Amino acid sequence: MPNHRIKLPISFLKRRHRVRYWLCGLLFFLLSGCVSNNYAPISNLERPKTVTKGSYVVRTGDTLFSIAWRYGRDYRELAAANGIRWPYTIYKGQRISLSKRPASNKSTATASSQTTKKQEKPQQKQTAQVKPQPVMKKTPIVWYWPVKGPIISKFSGTTNKGIDIKAKVGFPVKAAAAGTVVYAGSGLVGYGNLVIIKHSEVFLSAYAHNKKILVSERKKIKAGEKIAEIGSSGASEIKLHFEIRKNGKPVNPLWYLPK
Repeated sequence: MPNHRIKLPISFLKRRHRVRYWLCGLLFFLLSGCVSNNYAPISNLERPKTVTKGSYVVRTGDTLFSIAWRYGRDYRELAAANGIRWPYTIYKGQRISLSKRPASNKSTATASSQTTKKQEKPQQKQTAQVKPQPVMKKTPIVWYWPVKGPIISKFSGTTNKGIDIKAKVGFPVKAAAAGTVVYAGSGLVGYGNLVIIKHSEVFLSAYAHNKKILVSERKKIKAGEKIAEIGSSGASEIKLHFEIRKNGKPVNPLWYLPK
């Protein structure tokens, strides 16, 4: 049978090949652009930088300590800036200023004027008494490992503000030192089920990605006491993320944990 195939000019075939190549390249560029724009870097979600501007509206489950932790601040600094006294009680819907400047509002001005008027009457008795904050003894903190296992991610101070310790799911997470639980929940993005313990006016520690939390806020904890179980909440693998903060700033836990 005769061959009826039509032979196209070589120039036409080259031009068609170039057009196909250009279309494939454009499609790849568009697809890669869509993928890169849909996801924020995990480091930005999990490890926010210190914030000293703006404000935050309190949500259910928040404590002053968790808000300070979220924004890399010292809880005492936030308390002073917002006129919040010990025991640092906050309420849902309350607006917390993240500025370092002391809070100034109408209620503060009113209280100030009332204080001035009272001072004009020296014979008037002062009946209202403010319960003082308990003074914590300045004893050296003895630190213990919260869980035994290999370190899979070390402290960097930026992308990782603590250390990550590998362990089996369900293993006990123990308090690294004696203290009081000031946060127990899952309200901080990137930390999963989180426990924060206050050890002194200076030191706090945190235990993240737990499968289960076994303590409640305001509970006094002994060093080595079981506070949670190893898990992978808020993480892609089973591990414990452990942090120590000194005056609100993250420090390398390996400086304090025993060798």
